[in-house]
Amino acid sequence: MAVDLADVLRRTSLLASVPDADLSVLAAASRMRTLRRGQVVCSTGDPGDTLIVVISGRLKVVTRSADGAELTHTILGPGTTLGEVSIADGGPRSADVETLADSQLLFTSRELVRDVCARTPVAALALAASVAATVRRLTEATADLVFLDLPRRVAKVLLSQPRDASGVISPQLTQEQFARLAAGTRQSVNTALRGFEKRGWITADGRDLRVRQPEMLAHFCGD
Repeated sequence: MAVDLADVLRRTSLLASVPDADLSVLAAASRMRTLRRGQVVCSTGDPGDTLIVVISGRLKVVTRSADGAELTHTILGPGTTLGEVSIADGGPRSADVETLADSQLLFTSRELVRDVCARTPVAALALAASVAATVRRLTEATADLVFLDLPRRVAKVLLSQPRDASGVISPQLTQEQFARLAAGTRQSVNTALRGFEKRGWITADGRDLRVRQPEMLAHFCGD
């Protein structure tokens, strides 16, 4: 089934208010790629010459130390975009991006997106809001690493993940992915999760994690 690329762009918060004629131009110049789980989308220092739209699948945004330690900044799902900072400042990619599942991605020219933002005030405001949201997220994450202990960081990760109507976190995260989001080890994260389960705040059934008392988790981590 053919994908309507203009509709894909229209469904993003960045380009939702862009006129149809501009979306058609962007769509015509865009390219779609299908990547398997575990493939590299881009690396730190690569040219930031495209806006990336997640059509399906999941991506992780990470930075790595010289000795290979990894810090996961965020996980992106369908309908989200990546690369707004490079669009704003023209700089290179500031993190590594990899697929966590088979993914379909749309790559749109930075220069064309900048041109649309220059002519469409609503799009320019959306770009500024997206960059501001990234700054706020990174500022909060830095503060959490300094001021919150691991159990409280784990609580914040639990609350940040999408959940279905019954409270089950979906899509599931592996233990390793969860640990990297919380900036801890698998063992320490599992210890924190068991503590929450004993309190009745969450339940674990196999790989399924169900958040039963989000208000208690929020109170615990000061959210």
